[in-house]
Amino acid sequence: MTTTSVRRHLLASPQRVYDALVSPAAIAAWRVPASMTSEVHEFEPREGGRIRVSLTYDTPDPAGKSSRHTDTYSGRFVRLDPPRLVVEEDEFESDDPAFLGVMRITFTLTEADGGTELVAVHEGCRPASPPRTTRRAGGSRSTGWPASSSRTRV
Repeated sequence: MTTTSVRRHLLASPQRVYDALVSPAAIAAWRVPASMTSEVHEFEPREGGRIRVSLTYDTPDPAGKSSRHTDTYSGRFVRLDPPRLVVEEDEFESDDPAFLGVMRITFTLTEADGGTELVAVHEGCRPASPPRTTRRAGGSRSTGWPASSSRTRV
């Protein structure tokens, strides 16, 4: 298992960024890689609240973890401390043991330079899942905000 970290400066207040992290409509729009579409099945933004999301590849080439072209993960919110912190634990739904196991994602938000510094730490990433599919923040599944920009408007 590995740990990855992504850091982004966002041109929005910590409250606005926090709101985007706990909104099912916002999650469906931005927390998905460019090559996939998202469906939010369950999303209860409260401590202990459930999360279940499917990400489906736009093209038929890539193999999914949960079904032929889909990655579905489910989990729960562990801690919510508005507007500074969101901690969730997620696990891919898969028959392949290489993809199983809980990943903890800690989003820390700090006011900085007229916006928000977002740090997303992903603990427990599986070796079978390359970083582009487990780093659900920062231009991939972590935040979906462009990886090529260090200052992004929300």
